[in-house]
Amino acid sequence: MAEKVSIVIATYNGEAYLKEQLESIFIQLPDNAEILISDNGSTDNTVEIIKQYKHPKIKLLVNKDKKGVINNFEHALNSALGEVIFLCDQDDIWLPNKIQVSLKYLETYDMVVSNCTIVNNNLEVIIPSWFEVQKSRKGLIKNLMSSTYMGSCMAFRRSVLKLALPFPAQVPMHDIWIGFVSELFFKNVFIEDKLILYRRHISNSSNTGEKSKFNLISKFEFRLNILKHIPLLLKRRYKVKAI
Repeated sequence: MAEKVSIVIATYNGEAYLKEQLESIFIQLPDNAEILISDNGSTDNTVEIIKQYKHPKIKLLVNKDKKGVINNFEHALNSALGEVIFLCDQDDIWLPNKIQVSLKYLETYDMVVSNCTIVNNNLEVIIPSWFEVQKSRKGLIKNLMSSTYMGSCMAFRRSVLKLALPFPAQVPMHDIWIGFVSELFFKNVFIEDKLILYRRHISNSSNTGEKSKFNLISKFEFRLNILKHIPLLLKRRYKVKAI
């Protein structure tokens, strides 16, 4: 039997695009897979849309209190059972070969980061290649200075997740932290295959190419906070290896 796959989605007021995203996943979903959706207290029809599917592979986790994007993803990741983890946004579209291509690379690597096309609300292309704009590639220093680990383009093995959880306080974003952990201890690959249509609109949690909303002091504090957790990661790694 193939390794179990966990697709992790954090939702909040995502009724406008969630159906399109879920449909794009269903058509390529492996038999041995689960879709974990953690909802952050949506006030629209997001939860009702998910429940209407009655899909046997969906596990819905509803937060009573709003946790924020980072903690909402952590809430779902803590329940993930898969040996392979895909992070997924609520408003993108997965191209039909995303899972298949990612799993192939994960036979050799611990994490794969794929390219994507940035589109608007109507799926019209804004940026043909995310990698070209961001100069995305491996490299600890490069990604510490300006991270090119975008969660919706990432898939990784459970070994990465074991070291990344729980997320430390005040990390800039969950995907930046997971990417940093993987850069330190694991074997990563960035691939040119464009595997999603990343929908950019006013409600996005990530910038995807726009000017950062954080000032230089905040950026320095974020990086310092990431670096100061290296001893914690070394301790976790030792514990994991000892098990």
